[in-house]
Amino acid sequence: MSVYTPVSKAQLSVWLQNYSVGALERLEPIKSGIENTNYFVTTEQGRYVLTLFERLPAAELPFYLDLMAHLARHGIPCPAPIADLSDAYLGTLNGKPAALVTRLPGKSLGRPGATECRELGFLLARLHLAGRSFAAYQENPRGPKWWRAAAQDVRPFLDAAQNQLLYAELEVQAQHRFPDLPRGPVHADLFRDNALFDGTRLAGVIDFYFAGVDCWLYDAAVCANDWCLADAAQDRSLDPALTHAFLSAYHALRNFTELEREAWPVLLRAAALRFWLSRLHDLYLPRPGELVHAHDPEHFRDVLVLRGATVPPWMEQP
Repeated sequence: MSVYTPVSKAQLSVWLQNYSVGALERLEPIKSGIENTNYFVTTEQGRYVLTLFERLPAAELPFYLDLMAHLARHGIPCPAPIADLSDAYLGTLNGKPAALVTRLPGKSLGRPGATECRELGFLLARLHLAGRSFAAYQENPRGPKWWRAAAQDVRPFLDAAQNQLLYAELEVQAQHRFPDLPRGPVHADLFRDNALFDGTRLAGVIDFYFAGVDCWLYDAAVCANDWCLADAAQDRSLDPALTHAFLSAYHALRNFTELEREAWPVLLRAAALRFWLSRLHDLYLPRPGELVHAHDPEHFRDVLVLRGATVPPWMEQP
C-alpha cells in the first residue's frame, strides 16, 4: 500500500471534531493507490474515506471535490465530499491537504466480462452527460503537456529502442489534437480497480484525482485499454466482444460521432502512452514513502505497440 503521511487515531480524532460525523471508531490504511495517502474511516455515523493529497496543490483540489459533489448530486455513484463545520470540503491534516468523502459499497473485479463492460459503458456515458452542466474548468493534468515533460524526465533511464518508441509516439500525438471532438469533464483513470461492483451492478466509481476536461472519447479509450483486453496477462489486444459491449452501451446513451470513430485508434494510443509514461515515472523517480506500490510500465508499452500495429475493434457485433 502507499502511505506517505501516517495518521494516528489520536490525530484523526482531533481532526474529525471539525465534522458532524461522530466519534472515530476505526482507522484502516487502504492497500492500493500510488498517488495519495488513503484510509478507510469508520465513525459512529458512517463509513468514509480519508485522503491526504501528496502531489496535488491545494489550489487545484476544489475542481476534483466540486466535480465529485456535482456528479453525486446528479445520481452518479461516486464519493460525495463531506463538508466540515465551516462548509468547506478541503482541510489540512499533518501538513497536507485532506478531504473526507463517503465510502461506497462493492468491490473491484479482476476479470470483467461482457456484462460488466456493458455496465461500464452505461455509467461512463451517464457521467459524461452529467458533467456537461459542471461549470469549472481544468485541463487534463496528464495530457500532452505532461507527456512531454515526463518524457524528458524518464529519457535517461530508457534504452535506445524505448526512447525511439516514446518520441515517435509523441510526434504522432502532436499531429492529432482533435479539437472538434465532444469534450467535457473526464475521469481519466477509470481502471478496474477504480470501479466497485455489487454482484454484476456497477455500484461506484472512485478516485477522481486525475480528472480534467478532455475529449470524452479519450476517457473511453482509457477504459477500453484496461477493461476490454483479451487477456491482461498475455494478450493485450482488445477483445471484440468486450469492446462491443462497452462501446455499444455507451452509444445507447450518447451517440458517438463519425469523427470519434475516426479518432478511436489514435486515442487508444494516447491513453496507452499516458499510462506507460506515468508508470515509467513512478518506477524511476519514486517519492519516499511507506510500502509504496508501483505498477509495471512494460504492460502499457506492450499495449502501445499493439495499438499502433493493429486496427482496433469498434462497435460492430463480433
